[in-house]
Amino acid sequence: MLVKEATYTRLCSTKKILTVNGKFPGPILRAYKGDTIYVNVHNGGRYNITIHWHGVKQPRNPWSDGPEYITQCPIQPGGSFNQKIIFSTEEGTIWWHAHSDWSRATVHGAIFVYPKPGTSYPFPKPHHEVPIILAEWWKKDVMEVLEEFVRTGGAPNVSDAYTINGQPGDLYPCSKSETFKLSVSQNKTYLLRIVNAVMNEILFFAVANHKLTVVATDASYTKPIETDYITISPGQSMDALLVTNQQPGRYYMAARAYSTNAQIGFDNTTTTAIVEYNTGGTTSSPLFPYLPSYNDTNAAFNFFGSLKSLAFGSTEGVPKKITTRIVSTVSINTFPCAGNQTCQGPNGTRLAASMNNISFLEPNTVDILEAYYYYINGVFKKGFPNSPPYLFNFTAQGLPLMLQTPKTGTKVKVLEYGSDMEVVFQNTNLVVGLDHPIHLHGHDFHIVGTGFGNFDEEKDPFSYNLVDPPLRNTVTVPISGWTAIRFKAINPGVWFMHCHFEQKLLPPPPHMPPC
Repeated sequence: MLVKEATYTRLCSTKKILTVNGKFPGPILRAYKGDTIYVNVHNGGRYNITIHWHGVKQPRNPWSDGPEYITQCPIQPGGSFNQKIIFSTEEGTIWWHAHSDWSRATVHGAIFVYPKPGTSYPFPKPHHEVPIILAEWWKKDVMEVLEEFVRTGGAPNVSDAYTINGQPGDLYPCSKSETFKLSVSQNKTYLLRIVNAVMNEILFFAVANHKLTVVATDASYTKPIETDYITISPGQSMDALLVTNQQPGRYYMAARAYSTNAQIGFDNTTTTAIVEYNTGGTTSSPLFPYLPSYNDTNAAFNFFGSLKSLAFGSTEGVPKKITTRIVSTVSINTFPCAGNQTCQGPNGTRLAASMNNISFLEPNTVDILEAYYYYINGVFKKGFPNSPPYLFNFTAQGLPLMLQTPKTGTKVKVLEYGSDMEVVFQNTNLVVGLDHPIHLHGHDFHIVGTGFGNFDEEKDPFSYNLVDPPLRNTVTVPISGWTAIRFKAINPGVWFMHCHFEQKLLPPPPHMPPC
């Protein structure tokens, strides 16, 4: 993979963006379940870069996981890193992306993991497969967007457009001729491999007059569900079957944001592509699909709640006896404005975020994984708390200002190998309530429960689904609500969100990038 700048024209403007192999979105990686592949990443750009293989569990090999200053130092301009990618139980669609600053806005692409040779899908084999990469576009350089909101402490500028396979679609200026078109034959089955590579927005997605049958999420098979639309959060991937059983014609596929808080600006535009039957009837204007309203929480979470695991090829099962439970708040916070800064957060503050009132402080000289492996002190501290340090009505409105300022720290949670884990993410309405997509590196997990209001440890576990909960790597914690996940900690290493240090790791490759 060669990371470099390339020139692209979108929305009547031309600019250089960071790409991989000159493509936006980047190239598709293809592998079979259980394969090990090597990807040499060369940084030909102006900024530090890392690449994360989102959803690849990398058993005993966190060295190639990719998050900056967590498992590696960044690849500096002109440098290279040969990454070992170990596939294990994944089967379906996942993706790769930059894991440094905002580079992932343009540095990303899909990963297709096929069944092992000699085996097959748990559904009829589709006639064709089609990547559908949902992303976004700024007329500004994305690094300028990053620098501005870091400097001001406010929210980032919203994008100027969403894109499907790199194109905004014909509802935007100057985009009609380049709109992505999918030419289809009648009465065929197309496997749409969908990735949400958008930075911040959850999206609704649909195809006019066509049902979608969801068969996998985050490279794990689901019980097939037929639906008019899907909800997909940043970081999530989905496999959906599209059967072309309508009258020949032209039909929009479209995506737009699901956003629940009117105080937070978001891109309220709609990106489109066209499904075009190749048997005639293609001269009329495309029909537009039904998409739920941008603030329709019931529509979003009714879809999430309909997903059930097929348990096909699963080796872990749902933990029943929990050995460790973590309840963690997920909050938007503020820090006081320091010195001569101009801060654009509420009441002249700087925006931040926290889990259990700790705003993560990223190391910048040695990454956490190497600090653990080589016994380097002072890089991180153990003791991420098992429960919120302050108990209050987390989902109340108008919470006291004294609760808004978190502590800072580089805290990790140490888990014993084989622990049966439950993590409950409790959303709060501090500063502003939002839906939060949470991604765990190194493990898939079962989403056993979701609800609104404050999590009740005595009552809510009785409503858990411990039979066929969806197996995912990214979960959406609802606004003013909570989500519970379970997994077995059987992949030793340092993983973003939490870590386990017990079993011996593979040694670091000799070519790790220097800090």
